[in-house]
Amino acid sequence: MSGAAQHEGLLERPDGARIWWERWGGGPVPALFLHGGPGSGLSEHHRAYFDPEVNTVVGLDQRGCARSTPSAADDLEALGRNTTQTLLADIEALRDQQGVDSWLVVGLSWGATLALAYAEAHPDRVSGLVLGAVTTTSRSEVEWITQDLRHVFPREWEQLREAADPAEGERVVDALYRRITGPDPSAREAAAIAWGAWENTHGSLDPGFAPDPRWQDPHKRREVATLVLHYWSHSAFLGDAGILDRADRLAGIPGVLVHGRRDLSSSLSVPYDLQRSWPEAELIVVDDEGHYGPAIFAAVRRGVSRLSALRVR
Repeated sequence: MSGAAQHEGLLERPDGARIWWERWGGGPVPALFLHGGPGSGLSEHHRAYFDPEVNTVVGLDQRGCARSTPSAADDLEALGRNTTQTLLADIEALRDQQGVDSWLVVGLSWGATLALAYAEAHPDRVSGLVLGAVTTTSRSEVEWITQDLRHVFPREWEQLREAADPAEGERVVDALYRRITGPDPSAREAAAIAWGAWENTHGSLDPGFAPDPRWQDPHKRREVATLVLHYWSHSAFLGDAGILDRADRLAGIPGVLVHGRRDLSSSLSVPYDLQRSWPEAELIVVDDEGHYGPAIFAAVRRGVSRLSALRVR
């Protein structure tokens, strides 16, 4: 990685988007961190997965959220230019700007989907993958979260369906997306509130699970809900089979998959099926945690350390 003095900045993209990035650490192993959501943005907590003596880490606020502009909460027209393919192009432009040949890619939740899509598109640019709370954002996963979980939370799902008010034959996720991208500000706000309440319901069966306070912030709530519904309504723009249909492109890339058995947002079958198609990956199951927790954090950090050590040998 180049020794550029700048540690944060905005990457100007040809379509007018500006992607906020930061770089920290000074170690010999380049790494890329991809946050979840979509739309969660970076936080200082993400730095704790890395050893600054070992890794030089680049992170970005993915387009449409946090410090990147324009925000999905404010510019619906820009959503048409916000797809997995444009995110991958943003990452490649950032890699080139940072002077990185290949890097260890770490992703959590939605960030795992994006990391897998990036590795399948550019396997020569990925030295390893460490993924926590693994998702691939397939159509079946979207159906699981937005339809099938009514069997676990029937009352809360009925409230979600009532807020979506789907037309005959319309999926709940598509109805909510239609509302949150429509012209009526009150309908957009109602869809964002409904989605936030649903996410705070289905996160996990972990008894330590707590509602996410970000859903109390009106702008952040609208931004995240818009991006999540945009990507989920379109199965992450990866087709129905998605990541698993191209898992052969992961061959030769070492990987670590960390997943909580009590995770309802993404069932354990997701990393299980992925690992069967990608034998170079190790699956670590945390029995007592859900979508996230201290044991998952520790296992991801150990995975980063182990795959970083492979790079410096």
